[in-house]
Amino acid sequence: MDHDQRELLASAAIVGIFFLVQVGALALVDPFVQEGLQEVEDTDDPSLSIFYLLAILIATALMLVAIKHGGDAVLRLIIIFAGVYIALFVFEILIPALLTVTVGGFSINILAWVSALVLGIFLYFYPEWYVIDIAGIIMAIGAAALFGINFGILPALVLLVALAVYDAISVYGTEHMLALASGMMDMRVPVVFVVPLSLSFTFLDEEKPDTVDSDADEQPDPDELDVGALNDLGPEGVRDLNIQTLREIDLDENEAEALDGAVRDALEKKGSKRDALYIGLGDAVIPTVLVASAAFFIDTGPTLSIAGISATLPAVTAMVGTMIGLVVLLWLVKQGRAHAGLPLLNGGAIAGYLAGALASGLTLVEALGLSGFL
Repeated sequence: MDHDQRELLASAAIVGIFFLVQVGALALVDPFVQEGLQEVEDTDDPSLSIFYLLAILIATALMLVAIKHGGDAVLRLIIIFAGVYIALFVFEILIPALLTVTVGGFSINILAWVSALVLGIFLYFYPEWYVIDIAGIIMAIGAAALFGINFGILPALVLLVALAVYDAISVYGTEHMLALASGMMDMRVPVVFVVPLSLSFTFLDEEKPDTVDSDADEQPDPDELDVGALNDLGPEGVRDLNIQTLREIDLDENEAEALDGAVRDALEKKGSKRDALYIGLGDAVIPTVLVASAAFFIDTGPTLSIAGISATLPAVTAMVGTMIGLVVLLWLVKQGRAHAGLPLLNGGAIAGYLAGALASGLTLVEALGLSGFL
């Protein structure tokens, strides 16, 4: 199997992960409500989304400060604890309460607590790619379902639009998300899904991936990068070139042989094929919030079955829209043009949701969740 085929297979695996997250979130909507996890009194209040966005900005700033000033160890523990905490909600639904203990009037599912603790131990001591992925899937399912039942349609739509804009600005504009992603990757925590392209791949020793060509504006013109220009750049200069620039350099075999040995080695290593595909955990969670919200708050129109899980038409079409956005995103990544994910993913989810809502007989005002405000 050549590299392109492995990339195609890995891309299909990412699509499968997203599908699993979305179906899993749908499956947990009703059980979470029955467990009393819908804690927001006014689920139609759009200020929920503004509050959440402010919380993200504050949390991002604190994490950047922690990374810059050597607080990585504490931050890693906080993230692992958050993962275990969210996983516990999921395990308490999925794992039968065969062994329980009552503490302070509360019945504790021992097997669920032990499973969550074991997951945390693996994340701390052995964060291999499959441990990261398993934890990420569980966290994404739980987080999306929790937000979905607490965010009505309007808050969910506002959240998706706001985060899509924020993602684009933070990646292409301020680029602080790149610094955050780089620090998170070094800590080996479940903030990304990792899909390897080879059986020998290990995430434990992997260098952090380039999520976007952040220094594209400062790149030299590929047409001017002949043998002399590359030798003048030297090995360090070659390592500063981004993937897109490297792909556009046109050297024949004789010209490549004329390169300085160290420059040629740096060029070959920098331009070597990637060993894994990466996509952010939030890229799976955020559009799925709308899927779960549509499944819970929309009760008009046909109900469909997805993998044995009942869902309203708008929820299903939001899933389809997310998948279309994901396929486009993966195609762009394959072309060497990495992008912020949420503009495409959230845009696809919103378009799909609106199509399904209108097809279910809702007016545009009702579909947008504005009925109570007009």
